[in-house]
Amino acid sequence: MLGSVSTLPQQPQRSPFSGHMVVCGDDALAQRLAVELRYVYGERVTLLLPPGRDPRRPELPLTQRGRAATLFGRMSAAMNRNLGNGGTGADGGTGGDTGAGVEAVRILEAAEPSDEAFEEAGVDTAAALALVYDDDERNIRAALTARRLNPRVRLVIRLYNRKLGQYLETLLDQAAAVAVPGLDPTALDTSTTVLSDADTAAPALAATALTGSSKVVQTEGLLLRAVERTPPRQGEVADPGLCTLALLSSTTHDPAGAEGSDSSGAEGPQLLPDQQSVAAATGRGTVVLEAIREAAPDGPTPRMGGRSAPLSQIFSRRLRRSVLGVAAAVLGLAVASTLTTGEPPLHAVYLTLLDLFAMGDPAIEDSAARQVIQLLSGVAGLMLLPLLVAGVLEAFGSLRTASALRRPPRGLSGHVVLLGLGKIGTRVLVRLRELNIPVVCVEDDPAARGIPVARRLQVPVVLGDVTQEGVLEAAKIQRSRALLALTSSDTTNLEATLYARSVKPDLQVALRLFDDEFATAVYRTLRTAHPQALTRSRSVSHLAAPSFAVAMMGRQILGAIPVERKVMLFAAIQVAGHLQLEGRTVEQAFRAGAWRVLALDATPPEDRHPDLTTAGPTSSDRPSGLIWDLHPGYVLRAEDRVVIAATRRGLAELLRRRSSLTHR
Repeated sequence: MLGSVSTLPQQPQRSPFSGHMVVCGDDALAQRLAVELRYVYGERVTLLLPPGRDPRRPELPLTQRGRAATLFGRMSAAMNRNLGNGGTGADGGTGGDTGAGVEAVRILEAAEPSDEAFEEAGVDTAAALALVYDDDERNIRAALTARRLNPRVRLVIRLYNRKLGQYLETLLDQAAAVAVPGLDPTALDTSTTVLSDADTAAPALAATALTGSSKVVQTEGLLLRAVERTPPRQGEVADPGLCTLALLSSTTHDPAGAEGSDSSGAEGPQLLPDQQSVAAATGRGTVVLEAIREAAPDGPTPRMGGRSAPLSQIFSRRLRRSVLGVAAAVLGLAVASTLTTGEPPLHAVYLTLLDLFAMGDPAIEDSAARQVIQLLSGVAGLMLLPLLVAGVLEAFGSLRTASALRRPPRGLSGHVVLLGLGKIGTRVLVRLRELNIPVVCVEDDPAARGIPVARRLQVPVVLGDVTQEGVLEAAKIQRSRALLALTSSDTTNLEATLYARSVKPDLQVALRLFDDEFATAVYRTLRTAHPQALTRSRSVSHLAAPSFAVAMMGRQILGAIPVERKVMLFAAIQVAGHLQLEGRTVEQAFRAGAWRVLALDATPPEDRHPDLTTAGPTSSDRPSGLIWDLHPGYVLRAEDRVVIAATRRGLAELLRRRSSLTHR
């Protein structure tokens, strides 16, 4: 039956599949990725999960297998419902034969991704293997084992450490080339891909926390900016920007409404609508493409505090004022000496400093005025001594506490309160600081991954349990602009959100939630209680899964933006071999609900660089670079490379058709 999950064999046995996809992981990303491959790309999938019960604590059952089965059941039910209502897929693309009449995901359990587990999963005959455990070390060990068992398998590895990922990718590619001499260069180029779910999701989460409407994709020298726009008032015409990417849910502005997801049906958001749909969708907000251009090179991440931050952190304001007072006293004494004794100004300053430091001879034979000035200078010198001692003590104290975390300053306002400094929170923190947005972090673990990053960026951190009273107040939540709850616990994020809204009812909130049904219930409740406050919920695994799925198909996407709880993808693809693109005009190549051509890489093929918008030296005056204002009548040629916006299902259809042509 469609959507059923095959039972786990009691004894290890060899996989009945070949050329299938294997996903190994221990959290939500593995389950989402399996759903993406099975129900969007139509691939046969084997999912390898940890055992369902912890042997150290048998009284606490784990629910990895149960959660996966429930997720697959919901997805297949949504597929059935959508396919039965006109043949549209879960995200608005055409359904085709995906998910109908084929077996469901095969689920296996193993404590470790060992040789035996890989043999049972059929890694030796698999087309691709995704290693998405939350532990980098486990993923690396599993990748080395898998490359030994099957040098041809396409590896997609989840790693947080970027530099280590680059080295590992090179090493595994070299191992594949040595094990299989003469391996096709194209296959070798995609044989190993290292991705980070944190890097994929962080830009979208940061943009949501910042304004709730701006969505930016910046990768490979390319910047795309999309903006949410509210429905125009009566008599007004909405600005379509460069093009309309999506129509928001019809209930977006209804306090009792919900953010649209894959199970929202016709009331949910419509990705890549045609002109007729846009014209007919009165009263619905839109997501429009506002800009697409080459991005400026990344600059250093700014610190909070500005250029004068080091001096202000070493010496207190009171001490700095005292130093200025002594300097003013020295200047006044020097002026008085010049006026009374007739000494040149520089000589008068020199004599005053000698008296100040008790280095001059007594002015016994000098005039009375000179003697008075010498006495006053001595008094100023006595004042300077404790000032110097205080300065030394403060400097030593600042150096001793340089590794300590900053506290939120008194006058801070208009900042973003970030809950959780794990992998996701750390990447979002860096992204917010790149945007020069003030941040205050809240974390209950002093050894969390993001604590050193916050210290390096001089970002204030409040250590404490966010569910405890007084912690959010210490983060100045009442004067903040937004709350971004990114802990790994849905209930913790919800509890923090509810408490923050009790302190500041109009607070803008974006919280991390995995389950779509739970997110819908939370969204409706928060919108009903606080209809004027902006509320957003995002799933990190839902944002990251499409990137991993595309990599398993041998491609890479440029980025993804959330449209409510759906995802729109941006990719650069070669036109050759795509029958829906090659030989068609830009207008004819557009398929509503599936894909749209946004820009053309006009750099000649022989001069192209692997990066999207970087060209090598050209030998002629032919146009090069990115052309985004394409004429609708431009005919796409086989040698063209284009940037497209696509739904998950639309991109899957392009990749499937391309793969079938390649293997003929």
